[in-house]
Amino acid sequence: MELKWTNKGLSDLVRLYEFLAVTNQSFAARTVQQLSAAPTMLLANPRIGERLEEFDSRDVRRILVGHYELRYEIVNSTIYVLRLWHTREDR
Repeated sequence: MELKWTNKGLSDLVRLYEFLAVTNQSFAARTVQQLSAAPTMLLANPRIGERLEEFDSRDVRRILVGHYELRYEIVNSTIYVLRLWHTREDR
């Protein structure tokens, strides 16, 4: 398996960092490091996340990383990180 971040997934990391850094830059950096490392566990267990039925023909799933939701898609032997946000965000 291979892990790739989409542009939107990377933009979400930047957005979360910028939001958190306003009050605490070191906390923001640690949080983004944890969130960017979390998907590596999917390489060993790609189907560990809950399947999202609203994406009928695609294998889109989600996992929770602390208070953050990470959505990813499995396509052949590649895991794409699609989106990432705090669970308190209105999504």
